[in-house]
Amino acid sequence: MREQPEQQAPPVQRLRIRYAKRGRLRFTSHRDFSRAFERAIARARVPMAYSSGFNPHPRISYAGASPTGAASEAEYVEIGLAEVLDPASVARALDDSLPDGLDILDVVVSSGGSLSERLEGSHWEITLNGVSAEELEPAVAQLLAAPEVMVERMTKKGLRTFDARAAIVSLEVRADGESQAGAQTCAILQVVLRHGTPSVRPDDVLAALREISETGVQPAALAQRLAQGPLDPQTGTVGDPLAPDRDAAG
Repeated sequence: MREQPEQQAPPVQRLRIRYAKRGRLRFTSHRDFSRAFERAIARARVPMAYSSGFNPHPRISYAGASPTGAASEAEYVEIGLAEVLDPASVARALDDSLPDGLDILDVVVSSGGSLSERLEGSHWEITLNGVSAEELEPAVAQLLAAPEVMVERMTKKGLRTFDARAAIVSLEVRADGESQAGAQTCAILQVVLRHGTPSVRPDDVLAALREISETGVQPAALAQRLAQGPLDPQTGTVGDPLAPDRDAAG
């Protein structure tokens, strides 16, 4: 009979971490980040708790990862530790061990519950180079007035068709005199999206605008997630998912 694996002790502390993907590191895929994060944990000598079984893995739970190519100020991960540590010390050690552009922003002690269940919505900023706000305003108005707008996207399970409009809680457009790519006009979309399955992404919002607009919307776009957390559908705002942990610690 095969010898049974040694059972690992449960974590004595769980930490929840908010990190950012900036600059060129926005092209880091979720798999790339997970590799970089595990290497950073090893370099920082963070005493991780491990799962039981024949192939123990460090107790790391990822939640709500942004799509490859999108910048973000609100990515989240939870880790289980074998020792109780000061969250601020862990934040400094991990930030020093990660490459520039993958930046640790906040670390708090978990008060329990599911982190992923707190991630109900996201606030995105989409910068569209080479298009004016005046050009976009009619399409935005049409999209918000529509009961549904079906879009297509290739997923791991093949081509899927879904309603992008249902996920849009709020959508606004404003002008910006200069784009990040140079001295040209650009429009900025502020959109709050409700999470669901499949998750509606910024490129799906642009696809919905193209679908509903007679003139079409074909700009170069840069998406950045500004917030991710509990969603207030009445105000269209996204809260801080780490707030309950911070309140419990206080």
